[in-house]
Amino acid sequence: MTTPALRATPELVAEAWLKTVVGDIVATTLPKPGADGTISWADTGFVTLVTAGGTPNLYVPLREPVMGVDCWAANPQSQKPPWRKAACLAEAIQAACYDHPAIPKVVMLPTGYPQAQVKSAYTTGDHRRIPDDPSSYARYSIPGLVIAWTEVPS
Repeated sequence: MTTPALRATPELVAEAWLKTVVGDIVATTLPKPGADGTISWADTGFVTLVTAGGTPNLYVPLREPVMGVDCWAANPQSQKPPWRKAACLAEAIQAACYDHPAIPKVVMLPTGYPQAQVKSAYTTGDHRRIPDDPSSYARYSIPGLVIAWTEVPS
């Protein structure tokens, strides 16, 4: 039995593209606070993503997943959520979608995976504030980030 080849996935490609926008503060899950209660991403905020839908092209290997994206911010010294910090992350992602000359780009995936070329990126709606988080985190949700991409042949 042979080991199947590693293939790019919507989450890997979206995470790699988002890292070119906001830096290395992107993952599929929010990091847990440390044992001493410190929040490692308190200074920068954090972005999480999940595949929410989309349909692969029937005839060509073009993928266009719709990603749900959440932008988080925390202030460990206060119970007041830092809404502006979370909103700034969401706005940076929206602004990157408008930067059309910079979007067609090859993104690096983890070791062993092929590279992917992002062809386009756009949102399907404005981000919105998600109130009443029990941890007092600020959270803005982007309802749909569509990233069209293909694997780069090796």
